[in-house]
Amino acid sequence: MASTFTKLSAVAKSWCRASHMLFSVRQQTWQTAALSSKAETAPKSLFGSGDKDMSLRLPADFLSPEEQMMKDSVSRLAAEKIQPYVAEMDEGSQMRQDVIKCLFENGLMGVEIPEEYGGTGSKFFMANIVIEELAKVDPAVSVFCDVQNTLINMLFIKLGNDQQKAKYLPRLATDTVGSFCLSEAESGSDAFALRTSAVKDGSDYILNGTKVWITNAEHADVFLVMANADTSAGYKGITCFIVDRDMPGLSIGNKENKLGIRASSTCTVSLDNVRVPSSNILGEFGKGYKYAIEMLNGGRIGIAAQMLGLSQGCFNHAVAYTMDRKQFGRRVFDFQGIQHQVAHAATLIQLGRVMMCNAARRHEMGLSVVKEAAMVKYFAGEVATHVTSKSIEWMGGVGYTKDYPVEKYYRDCKVGTIYEGTSNIQLNTIAKCLEQEGLI
Repeated sequence: MASTFTKLSAVAKSWCRASHMLFSVRQQTWQTAALSSKAETAPKSLFGSGDKDMSLRLPADFLSPEEQMMKDSVSRLAAEKIQPYVAEMDEGSQMRQDVIKCLFENGLMGVEIPEEYGGTGSKFFMANIVIEELAKVDPAVSVFCDVQNTLINMLFIKLGNDQQKAKYLPRLATDTVGSFCLSEAESGSDAFALRTSAVKDGSDYILNGTKVWITNAEHADVFLVMANADTSAGYKGITCFIVDRDMPGLSIGNKENKLGIRASSTCTVSLDNVRVPSSNILGEFGKGYKYAIEMLNGGRIGIAAQMLGLSQGCFNHAVAYTMDRKQFGRRVFDFQGIQHQVAHAATLIQLGRVMMCNAARRHEMGLSVVKEAAMVKYFAGEVATHVTSKSIEWMGGVGYTKDYPVEKYYRDCKVGTIYEGTSNIQLNTIAKCLEQEGLI
């Protein structure tokens, strides 16, 4: 089986060389239009004037051949390499090492890392395809991959200097897991009220504080820690530090015993006089708050992809059951009441997917996604909550048991309304955007 999936990254390199065949011209043209005007208006035609040539005015959720190849490949990999262990990992609250190894070997942990550093050299949209397909089988594995691609890797790619990129990107592409450390006990939704400090000591900084709800912390070897290096400047003193796991004073607490996505580790990370060289500042001093906001916009699109994949996976299991199960002499699916509920759920999933694809395409082209990311993250969480609940109802009593996977999807989905910004925080963001646009 290894030969079937050996180095999806090698295949992806050919995708990179092909420059995303159907989308390159459209993206370059839209980028030029966006840079030349504050108004984000697409040109009337990509080839000449008028509306005669509509060939590249493709739907947001249309997949190029390369994107479809990635989707199909990840789907097969998830079914064959991850699916057999989903229940075991959930029950034991533990990600299998061979699953983690499989993700790295197939290039799924370094989707956007440039080829020169050993990555796949692909794009943000492709990363979200990976996240969605993995979530159809196991949302816990999906978020493990999501955090690596949309937060850790992207922070190094966008902010790292040459030395930092050379040191960390090859590792992140091949065998090293990273964690993003922002949240604290007193700074959840109010993220920039953090208390972790970074005090200058010669050419180093001494970090003290405790981070909570840190995804992937159990397996991580590098942590991106947000700490305040100038408390007199308030949130403008927040700086991003690269902290290696083996630095004295860093310790990982016990995993949280969670309701869902149990195979994904969530731990406390404590920093007790951790000495970090100033060369380990990622980006500029005092810009950590800005970087966190920007990365979370992309991260929220990734969580939306996870929630939509989760919804689709659960939906597929439940609908298949209704087509097999018979009551009163006919299939459960044949009852009009069930058909209407199934159709409604399918419509919600499709709408969420189009929103997610649109947000991902915009993000990839460098357009603002503050509103779009908040909208799709909020909506995808609501869709997952609805679809998983209905799926259990369609299956009746068996849907409530661990003999079928839908109850796990039901447990897994709740976090979608909580992490990377609660649903209420998303609604706040959306309202602010609408006000700024003069729509309310």
